[in-house]
Amino acid sequence: MSRVVLIAITALVLGCCNAWAQNGTSQERQACSRDASRLCRKQMADGDSAVQQCLQQHRDRLGAACRKAFEDHGM
Repeated sequence: MSRVVLIAITALVLGCCNAWAQNGTSQERQACSRDASRLCRKQMADGDSAVQQCLQQHRDRLGAACRKAFEDHGM
């Protein structure tokens, strides 16, 4: 059951971050999926820009890989 929930959360994160995801690699999207589900769960229903903004607001709490992905894209 927890695997199904993890897959569902990952799908939501990847879908919500569509504008950013078009520029990011699958590794970059995966790097941020855990941070998004941990830090921005409430914003997931509000769309990609809300999740992206939330991640940026929590930049100091992002994992190293996600932080690097944002920096690589000038965010």
